[in-house]
Amino acid sequence: MGEPIRILCIDDEQNVLRSLKRLFLDDPYEVLTAPSGAEGLLILAQSGTVPVVISDYRMPGMNGVEFLSEVRKRWPGTVRIVLSGYADTGAIVSAINEGQIYRFVAKPWNDDELRITVANALERYDLGRKNLELTEELRRKNDELTALNRDLERRVVERTEALTTQNRLLTESLGILDNLPMAIVGMDPQGTVFQCNRKGMVCFGNRIGPVIGANRRDVLTDAQNRLVDEVLEKSREAGNGSASAADGMHQAVLERNPYTADCVILIVHEVPSGA
Repeated sequence: MGEPIRILCIDDEQNVLRSLKRLFLDDPYEVLTAPSGAEGLLILAQSGTVPVVISDYRMPGMNGVEFLSEVRKRWPGTVRIVLSGYADTGAIVSAINEGQIYRFVAKPWNDDELRITVANALERYDLGRKNLELTEELRRKNDELTALNRDLERRVVERTEALTTQNRLLTESLGILDNLPMAIVGMDPQGTVFQCNRKGMVCFGNRIGPVIGANRRDVLTDAQNRLVDEVLEKSREAGNGSASAADGMHQAVLERNPYTADCVILIVHEVPSGA
């Protein structure tokens, strides 16, 4: 079972406290009583959650306004109700302003009206509690979203730095490739040329025109294509592994990309005779 619904009644007259306890006998409340504000504060500090406090206005020592003002400071969610037998407009205004009172009920009270007032006060308490829970949930979600955004920003920075490094390495690699003393041509599995260094452009461009994007059958000589076909056949015989073959001034090498299993890179080397 959950925590009982507690109501604290404060009045220096015991007959009033007994009347209040009798009033709520048929309701699912645990009615706590105290004869003074000081004892009421002690009960609140020891009793756990108390959603509603009903206090007499005129009491010796700490009056109802002073008591409920202290309740508001220490337990702001508790709904506060004042009982008073004095038709004192100033007291009502003071109670409402200083203690932020939910309702001011005159003595003698109407039992049905007081029970309805308490039921409405409990509903107000529940709404306030749920509002706090939703606010806390929203704050937590906002914190999580902020953390996710920070993590995303960090990942973007890291990815950008990684791409920058890769682009720099690729540029350097292409520079090295262009400065090699042999012609190198890369082809995909369909035979489309996707890479050709400067030496390759000179060797093939003067003879067969543009190389990048062309099919190897159109840009390579018959002897070079036969050499590539030989390498492909060797690769198939070896279970789609790497392979190489040489024919005079030419050498063909097939290397499979370990990160993309269905992509085959073909590199054709054209080297001087006797090399």
